[in-house]
Amino acid sequence: MSCTRRLLRSGPVLAAALALPAGQAVAESGISVNTVGSTVSVATSACTRTDGGWGSATLLTGRRTNTSAGRRTTLAGTTAGQSATWSGVRPGTYTVVVVCSGGSTAGTRPVLVPSASGTSSAAPALGIMGGLGSAARDYGPLTLGIGAALVGSGVVATGRYLRRR
Repeated sequence: MSCTRRLLRSGPVLAAALALPAGQAVAESGISVNTVGSTVSVATSACTRTDGGWGSATLLTGRRTNTSAGRRTTLAGTTAGQSATWSGVRPGTYTVVVVCSGGSTAGTRPVLVPSASGTSSAAPALGIMGGLGSAARDYGPLTLGIGAALVGSGVVATGRYLRRR
């Protein structure tokens, strides 16, 4: 009986933890990055045409944040979507930054370009990369902190339970 009450009390906490990824999807950047071999492409629909152009996309190496230090290319496309592509990208960790022609940033995303054998030659530079299959995503400090708190509380609860027995 007391075990059932404990489970019922922990229900709201579990529901809040499971609802976290859905809430993060809203805050995701407005760009989509894809890698095929040594080609990296980015797509967005967040930019509007200003002064005859859509904006630019930059491929930055490592932890660089200055867009003038990367490989910049002009966005091409229509009102429905814009895109840019980089060919011959060496294996490693990069950051893709899309800046619209109005000056606003459409989004920033890390990308991992694998080596020819399918394994990466560099460790992720922007935290822990996780995902299933080819889906990789940078989990921020909030998500990692909540995960660590859940694991820690599980360890403490297990210790208390074993101590009482």
